Amino acid sequence: MQTNTEAEILEPQDWSFPVPIAFGPGRLTEIGQRCRTMHLKNPLIVTDSGSRNLPFIGQLQSHLAEAGLSSGVFSDISPNPRDDEIETGRASFRSGGHDAIIAIGGGSAMDGGKAICLTAENEIDLWAFEFEQAPPEIDGGFPALITIPTTAGTGAETESTAMVTHVEKGMKFCIWHPDLKPALALLDPELTVGLPVNLTAWTGADALTHAIEAYCVPGFHPLCDGLALEGLALVSKWLPVAVREPENMAARGGMLVGSCLAGIAFQKGLGLVHAISHMVGAEYNTQHGLTNAIVLPVVLRFNLPGLEHKVKRMADSMGLLDHGIDEFITEIERLLDEIGIPRSLDAIDVPQNCAQRIAEKAILDSAAGTNPRAASVEQIRELTATAIVKAR
Repeated sequence: MQTNTEAEILEPQDWSFPVPIAFGPGRLTEIGQRCRTMHLKNPLIVTDSGSRNLPFIGQLQSHLAEAGLSSGVFSDISPNPRDDEIETGRASFRSGGHDAIIAIGGGSAMDGGKAICLTAENEIDLWAFEFEQAPPEIDGGFPALITIPTTAGTGAETESTAMVTHVEKGMKFCIWHPDLKPALALLDPELTVGLPVNLTAWTGADALTHAIEAYCVPGFHPLCDGLALEGLALVSKWLPVAVREPENMAARGGMLVGSCLAGIAFQKGLGLVHAISHMVGAEYNTQHGLTNAIVLPVVLRFNLPGLEHKVKRMADSMGLLDHGIDEFITEIERLLDEIGIPRSLDAIDVPQNCAQRIAEKAILDSAAGTNPRAASVEQIRELTATAIVKAR
């Protein structure tokens, strides 16, 4: 169980695993000198459309300029990034003569930046990087990639994986390349303080889902399992505080680290929560963490029977005295209620007649393949229909 004090959480830290990580309040001020150390001259800042005019974009550009670097901004990224947006971003990278990408913002900005980085300096089609196929050979490598999350949710800052919507198919797919790794992940809790309460809750619930789903994936992976449990401990402790006390820097720092740990942990895989959520988001452009949060209890009731040993470990990480499955799910539901998560997908305008179509797409998602319990299209349809009408 997590026992770090508030003072310890706020101490600046530099970690080298799994990529170089700079953590601590105020670390954004270092970005210019860090880019100079990497011999960068003109990075392209990639963010989502909703973040373009937020203060951290101007602050980032100012820090770069103070170090003598030029920069540009590409912000035509949707909440669920689309393949046509990635193509436009690639053109922006090339026309601006950029030599690196700084992805800053929430999960959509991370995904958009990484996807642009995959295609910026080659002529390979974006979908050649789809996760389920052999990665293409790359001549010359990729531009330097720096990731700066401003939400504590996706944990997308340490890997190359990105979720992108295939517009023609109306489906989300995971793209990646093993040779693309962030040169730096900069975790500055000060950047998350201004996050609206609802986004704090939604993105935090995303991190909660990552930790739980990653830990429940079958197989022996003590590295990812340990990170998932520590991430769960941090998120379950600090998420309600961050929602209740938005200026609490310890809560913001604890959430940012917990999100990062959970994001690393799901290299092991995810599950049906994400498989369903990916396809709902692709069709209805729903916020990813919010969609995950609504679907989570429904999938837990399906997945957890037979996983009592894992439920006990998760309950211990959350400081719960009762280790039963029903009690664990009840605590998750209580936490979701406390942070204001709606109780059905219908509440976020997902129609009841889509369950069959979502299920047929979700079973093809890579996350469905690592779910701890095999599920048929019909079972996924029932889970989706339940989440639409009343998830909890």
